[in-house]
This record gives sequence, C-alpha cells and structure tokens, in this order.
Amino acid sequence: MIVTYKLKLNTICSAIAFAFVLLTTKTYAQSGNQLTPDTRAVVQLGNARFTVLTDQMIRLQWGELGGYDNRASLVVVNRKLPVPAFTTHNQDNWFYLKTNKIELAYKMNSGAFDSTNLKIRYLNTDTIAWKPGQKQKFNLKGTFRTLDGQDGEMNLYSNQKLQLEDGILSRDGWFLLDDSQSLRLDNSDWPWVTTPGAPKLDWYFLGYGNDYKSALLDFSKIAGRVPMLPRYVFGYWWSRYWSYSDNELRELVQSLKRFDVPTDVLVIDMDWHTKGWTGYTWNKNLFPNPDGFLKWTKENHLKTTLNLHPADGIQPTEERYKDFTSYMKADTSKKQSVPFEASNKAFMRGLFDIVLRPIEKAGVNFWWLDWQQWPNDNKIPQLSNTWWLNYTFFTDKARHGETRPLLYHRWGGLGNHRYQIGFSGDTFMSWESLAYEPYFTSTASNVLYSYWSHDIGGHILKGNEKGVEPELYTRWLQYGGFSPIMRTHSTKNAAIKKEIWNFAPEYATAQHDAIRLRYALVPYIYTMSRKTFETGIGLCRPMYYDYEKQPEAYSYKEEYMFGDNMLIRPVTTPSRDGFATVKVWLPKGNDWYEWHTGTLLKGGQELERSFSINEYPVYIKAGSIIPMYNDQIQNLDKNPNGITLGIFPGDGGKFQIYEDSGNDKNYEGQFAKTNIKSQINGNEQIVNIAPAVGSYQGMAKRKKFTLKLFGTQPPTKILVDGKPLQFNPDSHDGSWNYDGSNLCLNVFLPDQNSRVARQIRIAYNKIPGSLAAAGLVEKFKRLTMITAVLKSTDNGNEGMYIPKNLGIAEETNRLLSYYPINFEKYLKQFETSYKLIPDEIRSLKQIGELERSKFIKLLP
Repeated sequence: MIVTYKLKLNTICSAIAFAFVLLTTKTYAQSGNQLTPDTRAVVQLGNARFTVLTDQMIRLQWGELGGYDNRASLVVVNRKLPVPAFTTHNQDNWFYLKTNKIELAYKMNSGAFDSTNLKIRYLNTDTIAWKPGQKQKFNLKGTFRTLDGQDGEMNLYSNQKLQLEDGILSRDGWFLLDDSQSLRLDNSDWPWVTTPGAPKLDWYFLGYGNDYKSALLDFSKIAGRVPMLPRYVFGYWWSRYWSYSDNELRELVQSLKRFDVPTDVLVIDMDWHTKGWTGYTWNKNLFPNPDGFLKWTKENHLKTTLNLHPADGIQPTEERYKDFTSYMKADTSKKQSVPFEASNKAFMRGLFDIVLRPIEKAGVNFWWLDWQQWPNDNKIPQLSNTWWLNYTFFTDKARHGETRPLLYHRWGGLGNHRYQIGFSGDTFMSWESLAYEPYFTSTASNVLYSYWSHDIGGHILKGNEKGVEPELYTRWLQYGGFSPIMRTHSTKNAAIKKEIWNFAPEYATAQHDAIRLRYALVPYIYTMSRKTFETGIGLCRPMYYDYEKQPEAYSYKEEYMFGDNMLIRPVTTPSRDGFATVKVWLPKGNDWYEWHTGTLLKGGQELERSFSINEYPVYIKAGSIIPMYNDQIQNLDKNPNGITLGIFPGDGGKFQIYEDSGNDKNYEGQFAKTNIKSQINGNEQIVNIAPAVGSYQGMAKRKKFTLKLFGTQPPTKILVDGKPLQFNPDSHDGSWNYDGSNLCLNVFLPDQNSRVARQIRIAYNKIPGSLAAAGLVEKFKRLTMITAVLKSTDNGNEGMYIPKNLGIAEETNRLLSYYPINFEKYLKQFETSYKLIPDEIRSLKQIGELERSKFIKLLP
C-alpha cells in the first residue's frame, strides 16, 4: 500500500507563516504547541516511530509506546513544522519512507535500530548513504568553549593543538543528532532542567548533500533561531581589564570623542565590584555614586555591561546578603556565603530577582558572564554550567526585560546559538592568534554560533614584548571591523595600551579608519543579521557555503564571506617595505572589486596582492549594492534618516535593506524593507529605489539617499525621476560631484517620502565601470606615498623638488574632482606623465640608489 501526503500550496504557505511566528515568539521558552509534531508527519510501526520534520530531516524514535518524550531537550525546542510531502510503502518486509530528498528503509518488527535494519540514502546522489553506527569522515567542525591560552592553534599552557568540536556540516553530506540521553526541560512557566524520558532511542537524521545552507536552516527549525541582536552591539566596544574609576572612564570617553572614535558599548571588568572574583556590590572607592555613573553613560548613548564571576555564591559582604538569605531561608548565624547552585531554581530566581535586577534597573544593559570554574553542575553531573548559565541569564532577561535579551558569555554546547554573543577568552598577542581567529569565527557558524567576540589585539603579551606591536594591533583592529563584534580588550598590564592616541599617526589613522568603516557598514551588517535570524546563516561564514563545488573553498581557511556580498581575506602577517602580501582566492562565478585599491579582478583565480597599512583586502562581488551610513554617525541608538548606497562595478545588482527600531522585542513582525536595484543598459545605468514596505515604531517618514558609484567615470547627464541633476562640488542635496581619488560618482538626492519610488538614470560616454580594471585608485595612492616620503627628506638647504611628471600625475585625482568635465583630457595627461616617472626618480640626486629603487617598485 502506498500512502501519499501532499499539501496544497496555500496550506503550505499558511503553515510556514504560522510556524515562523510560533518559532520566533517562543524562542526563549518552550510550549507543548511547539514540541508536539503534526500527527500527519508521524508514522508509527510498533515500537518504532518516524516523524518527517522537513524533506531532508527525520526524527527516529524506538521505545515503549507509552514512553515517547515530546518535552524540549537542551538542543531541540520545536517539532511542529509544516508537513512535507512524503510517501510510504511496504516491500519484502521492509518499510520505506520517501521525501523528495531522502529515502528511509526499516526492516519491520526487527527491534531497535541498528546497521542491519535501518538505512537512509540521499536521493540526489548515489554516494551519500547512512546506517546506524556509521562515522563521519569529513566533518567541517564547529567551535570550542574558549581560546584561553591560545597562540593560534597551539595552547601555550598545555602545548596541545586546539581540537574543535564536530559541527552540523560535513562533506559526508549528513548529520545525526543523538538526543536519547539529553537532559530535558519541564513545562513550567520558566522551563527547568530535568531528566530524559523513557525511549531507548531518540535520533534526528539530516541529509543534505552539499547544500550546507539548507542544513543550517533545517537545524534552526528544531533547535531555535539565532535571535536578533540589538543594533548597538554592531558598533565599537571599549573594554580593558583595568581598575577604572568613574573619573577615568569619563576622561576616556571624552578622549574617544576628541579623536572622532564612535563608541556604543562600555565594558567594565571585575573591578567594578568589591574585592574578589565574585561580587555584586559596587566598589564605592571607584564608583562613589553608581546610579550617577550609569545615568551619565545613558546620556552619552553608551550601553554598559559588567563582568560577573558567580561561582562563589552570595557572600556576607554583599549589600543584598540579608535579603537573599531571607528569601532562601538560609542560616546566617555563622555569616557563611550561600553556595552557588545553577540547577537550583530557587537560588537562580533569587539571584535575578533580589541581586541582579536592581542593578539592571539602574542602567546596566546586559551581563558579561565569566564562568571559569568547575565544568558541570554539582547536583546534575550531565549539566554543563556554561550551557545552563547561558540559558538562565538569557531567558530571565527575555522574561523580565523590556528590550531584546542579550548575553555575553562562552560557548556551552549545541543549542547555545539561542543565547548569542560569546567571548573567546585570553589569547596571546601574536600574529599566529590573529591568523587563527578568522577560521575559528567562520567555522563556528557550522553550529549556528554566529557571534563570537574576540579580544581584538590579543589579551596577554607573549614572550619578552614590552607593549603593543603597532602593526599587529592595527591589522587586528581592521579584522575586527569585519568580525561579528568589534571589541578591543586586554589583561591588566600598564604596558598594554590600545587607545588610539598612543600610536604614531600612520597607525592611528588606519585604526580610526577601521572603526569608521565598521560604522559605515552597519546597515549592511544589520541586514545580514536579519538573514541570520531567518536562515541560520552567519554573518561570517566559510567559503564553502556559497562555493561548495570549488576545492579552494575548503583550503583557504583564513578567507570568509562577510554577508552575501563581501569576501574578506585578513592580513595576518607583518609587512615588508611598507606592504603586507596576502594570497587570495577569488571564486569563479563572478568578478570581484578590490575596494581599497579600486581594482576589478576576475573570479576563478589565486593571486598575491599587496596592501599598505591603511588598506585592507576587502572584495565586493561585482555589481553589488552595499548600504552604508555616512561618517558623521557617533552611535547606533537610532536609525539615521540618511542612507548611502555604495554601487560597485559590474553588470548590475540588487539589495534589500532591512530596518527596525533597533532594540525592541517586536522585530518578528515590526520592520521595514526597501528594495534597491541597479542595472546597466549600454552606456546608461539605472538605479531604482522601491518604496519601503512595512513599518516599525519610530520609523521616519522621509529618507535621504546618497549614491556612491565606485570605479566609474563622470556622467554626461543624470536624471532623478525625469528631472536633471546639476554638478556641484560642495555636496549639496539635489546635485552630484566626483571623487577623483576613488573614481567615485556621488549623487546627493534630497530627502523624500520613503513610501515613494525613485529612479535615477545616469548616462556616460562609455560603459560604466570600465575604469575599474585599470587600478587607477591604487596608482593615485602610491604616488601620494612617494611624494610624501620625498618631501620628508627636504632639509631646507639644497631643497627637494617634486619632479614635474610626478607632480602632475600625483595631483590628477584632485583635478578630476575639480573639473570632471575634463576627465578624458586629464586621464591622457596622467598616462603620459606616469610613464616618465621612473626616469625622473632615477635622476634624483638628493636620495640614494636604494631609495630610488624602492620608489620605482612602488609604481604598480
């Protein structure tokens, strides 16, 4: 007999929408409605039960009929999903269940599952099949609790190589979650840990081939989504283990403002509280008026997090000791501390209600939870303290806070992606540590743990270093701008100074630019964080998610995608002669625009590229549209009403900008999306800005857009909604100008109702973007470097003059900005002068032969 389950399209869509709302609103606590699957998805064969969760994921249970356990486990929090189409039939004493992607076969009445009576094959290829007991050979790994003591892959304390946990993804094409003996959550108002149920076997099989993104999406359907982070966390975090006082932090913030360093999060390490590792009482020697201090942070648009080490329990020296012991009915006659018990629900309720909530209400936005003590609970040996602390702190915030719940802790194991930001711990300050972090960060997305926060610049000095190595720290900060969280941190050591004003101008400028670029990219990053919430795909992801069939995607481990449109290959080695060299692989399928050099490169090649300290290997998919903020933004409290659309060379592209209020709990349904599309027809480029769809609290009615079209020439005409736009060098609304240094056309649109569509038509003499392959932007930069060095040798007597052709070529970018109408003339003049520069440099008598040779090598 064949049974076929097919649902009509409208039924499927309704079910998907229902499941989406249900899953997102119940991320923080579980309910029977989520946990009991649709009966149409369940097939019972004696003691064997199969639940078809998606077209490539099946739950397999074996046990007594009355003992099936549908409570949430620590990993699985949802089973009520839209029922996919599947068929079943019996043949030769075998039961077959088939979806459009996998086929399961079970020998009927043969007992518990084993390699002789159960098999599953992936239908899209004959090479992927699974039986119980089968081991993966090519797991792509997940993450690890901490990088404490790491110097790259090696731990200097244990002298062992770090071994990452296995992840969901494998080149074997399948994943098995054995949930049989996992701890469960009860059905109380605050679901609490309890023992597993009776079934002998409780497995989840996921077969996906090399469709890695679908595997992560399906896993998120049963294990919960990655919650949206507040927008402010994507700004700059200042952190240092230091005995900061109220006065010192105020001076620090004023200095950051003076150096134009936008900042959103102030991290205060353990010295905020009285002496000891564990503490919940402010140190009044450093913070004489904590409420006043927190009022000041709020007025300065700073979000504050405090470090907690809860292992020592509640001690008699704490301000709230009497209230807590009274609540716990503890004996206080001997003035003993109340021991910490993570699995004790009464203790944890009291910790939050009596001790922590008053501090939160005073103005602490979230907690930095720093558990470094015994690994598992004393009463429930299988329960990881790290895992359970993540759960309790996050869900308490979700239940009682008015804003989005947020936690800053460590990885506790599978399922912890629901509790957001991890801090990786105390790495050594070395190039090896920097080189390992890109791989560690992107690989963590294989278990949906997408938001690692590293100690940018490293935590501990290695060897005999006297302080921070400027180039290493600068490159680390540049990488931090393209990591999930941009947070600088270090241990308590007066020699470790990471404030921007402690560095020479060349490094300070590059550091400032890295932080500013991070803020510019927040609209893009925030949109990608929504995609993480909706799909499970991390902001920083391995190359094999998008290029699974290209072998290089698995071997270039330091390289990763930053969202959908940007490829990052961090600089992880020191420079030589002022330039760092990296080996980069550019996947085939599209071309790539090297942003900082202004060069369009062909996909499908491996090549070496060189970068000065103020350049970074950022590659934009050709034709991409990247939404950005301008350089005036100082914090991320609110959505600016202005958006810059970076439009990069290529045939055309599109982007959907996501916006919401930034920190409320209503983001599941209260948000707006704006579609942007760019296309090229001959010598004309057309940019369409669609009306915003959706709404959220505080949404601005009007929006001001600026277009930055990189790697292109000045236009012959620009029409906005059919009306001509005029050139104006002063960047006025309703005009355009040209940035010769970056070969970038800037179009300044006046603000307009965000519900109204806009069309911009740009006409050129040639096909737009044709200049990008010439590398002119990098040539302009190199010429500026040469002239600056030459001028630095001027002693005021013999004098140093800039040779004629070098001077003409070096100032070409400025001429293009002043007089874009003469674009072709100045480019021809540049080409003529550029060819003569090597001979001019060779003729210089004021510098030595070695310097002359270096200058000539600088000419790309």
